[in-house]
Amino acid sequence: MAPNNGKGRERGTGQLPLEFAHRPNTTRDDLVVSDPLSAAIGIVDIWPEWVSPVVILAGPTGAGKTHLAEIWKDKSGAVTVSAHTGDSSALQSASEGPVLIEDIDREGFDDTLLFHLINTVRQHETALMITTRIWPAAWPVELADLRSRLKAATIVEIGEPDDDLLAQVIEKLFADRQIVVDPKVVLFLVHRMERSLDAAQTIVERMDRLALARRSKISRSLASEVLAELEAGQNADLP
Repeated sequence: MAPNNGKGRERGTGQLPLEFAHRPNTTRDDLVVSDPLSAAIGIVDIWPEWVSPVVILAGPTGAGKTHLAEIWKDKSGAVTVSAHTGDSSALQSASEGPVLIEDIDREGFDDTLLFHLINTVRQHETALMITTRIWPAAWPVELADLRSRLKAATIVEIGEPDDDLLAQVIEKLFADRQIVVDPKVVLFLVHRMERSLDAAQTIVERMDRLALARRSKISRSLASEVLAELEAGQNADLP
């Protein structure tokens, strides 16, 4: 099948097409390798030969933590759990195999439960991965024993996406939609967009939908329009 250039995919004129889900591929082979992700990729690849049974992936929103966590979850058979008060099922899961806590800085945690969860992982020689935007040293931990356990964890920082990573991700996201995009359009986006993999996903989705609705190509002018639209939306959220 020839690559889809954005033409003829929508019968109406000027109407946005139905939002069919374009799920990004999250396998190890689909992962775009770049310096900001190299250390985190390495820790996922060497599992189960971890120095510490607890690994914390720390990085900004849109840096690729979710993608890496999904790869590790698929590789290890890990179960997603929480460390909220009263959620004792996490301890049972941790005694049986690897467990994953995503976005712990957003979701919150109970000090005592997280402490026991780490102890369970150590006792049963399983594994725990935690993703967070904030380094553990800045978490609101009051339990001294928990803080000691966190200091013993392996902490891997995921850096902000660089130009090369953003360009590769944008190309991949368009390729997932069977669209071949002009490299000049990709560079135009990279030099002007928010430095986030989440932003790349949003931009590609919006450009594809507009191109479908207008029966037009993925172009620099369309990229400029979407960037301006997103910037206006962000500014509207400001007080």
